Amino acid sequence: MQMVEDVEPYELMKLRLLNCSHQAIAYFGLLLGQTYADEAAVDEHLAPFTRTLYMDGEGTPAVPEVPGIDVDAYKDELMARFANREVKDTLARLAAESSDRIPTWLVPVIQENLGAGRAVTASAAIVASWARYAEGTGENGEEWPVVDRLRDRVMAAAARHDEDPLAFLRDEELFGDLVQHDAFTTPYLHALGVLRSDGARALLRELVAGA
Repeated sequence: MQMVEDVEPYELMKLRLLNCSHQAIAYFGLLLGQTYADEAAVDEHLAPFTRTLYMDGEGTPAVPEVPGIDVDAYKDELMARFANREVKDTLARLAAESSDRIPTWLVPVIQENLGAGRAVTASAAIVASWARYAEGTGENGEEWPVVDRLRDRVMAAAARHDEDPLAFLRDEELFGDLVQHDAFTTPYLHALGVLRSDGARALLRELVAGA
């Protein structure tokens, strides 16, 4: 056990690396037709998207210095934990109650990175994957229950993608003023467009190849 004077850096490390990475694999994994976290965590494109593009590229810069912690080793440990076949954590569980999770965990990462002039491409793709998931129908016509306290609201926003591709982001309670930031909406719109036209695999392949 490690006794520390300030728990905030450790809490932010958990929220911005572990919790946000759960969201990274949740919606993409489901869109890829996967069921369990261990499948998503070893996927040839989703694994490097999560570990390199999100964790290294966007999560870590938003984490303050954490005394006594090897952050790279922690990230490796997280990926190994996600890939543990014995746990059988479902992606459906990780995708539940997103309107509580994304605004609390990921939106602050996006806001901090935007404020520092850093890239938010991976984070935008994660939000876009939630928006695509909230349409309620998979790439092969499969349907899933969207479990969320704001289910009707987020699904109604997702249902407007054809007429307004930014509809999902216009909920200020969930996203603040992100819809006003071109540095976020540009990669978000691209990601959502690819997800809706070519699918999750195509987007992940593109993002990983461009890293």
